[in-house]
Amino acid sequence: MAGAKDWVEGARPRTFPNAIAPVVAGTGAAAWLGDAVWWKALLALVVSVALIVGVNYANDYSDGIRGTDDDRVGPMRLVGSGAAPAAAVKKAAFAAFALAAVAGVVLALTSAWWLIIVGAVCIAGAWFYTGGSKPYGYAGFGEVAVFVFFGLVAVLGTQFVQAGRIDWVGVVSAIAVGSYSSAVLVANNLRDIPSDSVTGKTTLAVRLGDSRTRTTHLALIAVPTIATLVLVAATPWALLGLLVIPLAVRANAPVRSGAQGMALIPALAQTGMAMVVWSVATTAGLIAGSV
Repeated sequence: MAGAKDWVEGARPRTFPNAIAPVVAGTGAAAWLGDAVWWKALLALVVSVALIVGVNYANDYSDGIRGTDDDRVGPMRLVGSGAAPAAAVKKAAFAAFALAAVAGVVLALTSAWWLIIVGAVCIAGAWFYTGGSKPYGYAGFGEVAVFVFFGLVAVLGTQFVQAGRIDWVGVVSAIAVGSYSSAVLVANNLRDIPSDSVTGKTTLAVRLGDSRTRTTHLALIAVPTIATLVLVAATPWALLGLLVIPLAVRANAPVRSGAQGMALIPALAQTGMAMVVWSVATTAGLIAGSV
């Protein structure tokens, strides 16, 4: 049976930057408006991390019962490896979603009631990514969903619950974070093209093929640099976001070098790290520019 270490690995902590970065960026956008509220930022972080843990366990469950993970190259999966019963992993996913829902309701009741609807859509999107009879992750829409949920919704939602409004700085920041988050999934799906092709999981990477998927990763990690230059219109301090360029180049290195399989795993971690660094640096710049 799976031990605590296996359950932690099954939650896929390497994907946590996808949850942390948008909250940091959204808080920076709220601070730019002069309305950062730190306890709401912390609650937004609980929502975001709980959602990503939930979606990771949900993917583990759904892919495991479909047999998609029977011959997987990446990190261990609880169901696919037989380390944990499928029912237990499903319960873990729903428990994480419940935690996200509770924190989200608190934020909604102190901000705007309709955020409850947004939260429900996010949870549904997390489940049906690989769950249900027609999972959209199997049809090539995973990257779009990640861009929307862990980019636009997460960043702008974080800004809104603190400042009570959103602005163009938040939108630009959301596009940048969404692009990085999608790039993480692109690198993941590039690694899994051989196994996904066999199991019928038609991800965007499978649709595009190896070469064009590598180009897509490069394009996505270039977007935040463009976003940084746009944010200079708000404050020159936004140029701090350019500090991420060496990390972004390093993150793309395994992709552009033609690496395959396990050799692509560093691209996932380093793309996620670049996303966090960009968010922290940009937030610092926006706070400095708002003083």
